[in-house]
Amino acid sequence: KRLARCYRYQKGKPYPKSRFCRGVPDSKLRIYDVAKKKARYDAFPSCLHLVSGEKEQIMSEALEAARIAANKYMVVNVGKENFHLRMRIHPWHVLRHNKMLSCAGADRLQTGMRHAFGKAIGKCARVSIGTIMMSIRVQDQHVDKAKEALRRARMKYSGRQTVFVSRNFGFTKLLKSEYHRLSKEHKIVPDGVNVQVITNHGPLKRLAIFK
Repeated sequence: KRLARCYRYQKGKPYPKSRFCRGVPDSKLRIYDVAKKKARYDAFPSCLHLVSGEKEQIMSEALEAARIAANKYMVVNVGKENFHLRMRIHPWHVLRHNKMLSCAGADRLQTGMRHAFGKAIGKCARVSIGTIMMSIRVQDQHVDKAKEALRRARMKYSGRQTVFVSRNFGFTKLLKSEYHRLSKEHKIVPDGVNVQVITNHGPLKRLAIFK
């Protein structure tokens, strides 16, 4: 199999698995949420992201290696009940390889560039600058451990990535200050790891003053 550096740059259009592109090997990355993935939205108020700094392709083998590295560090240092790790990118793009024989007597079998459209050999994810690749939500006292876990995961990728501590509350889309304000006003509705916000539209019976 070719090295990952042969497939690092985004050249051409996305090439997903389809009825025209068959016989694609499965992605190495199968698990996207690990550890305490069913914890309520308010169990882990702090969130950290690993953000891509380049426009490139990341192979599914690298994504799986990064997930294992981050998960292992967090389980050992924090415990599997004290964090939730989520892979944020999915490898859909199919990689091809035009196989060439390099053994003795191969010159009679080789076709050179004739029929050069290769066979599918794997999958990768296409990322841009600013794409969030991995996220971890933890309690406030474990933020430093989560930073180190993402730093170790970063070693498995080519290119540049940066670890950011999010200003949002957990995996929600609300800033922490905004979340606390809405929570005091009883406008937060639990929705698994996320929350819904009660707006001023819709039935009045949802509002606290009409209960």
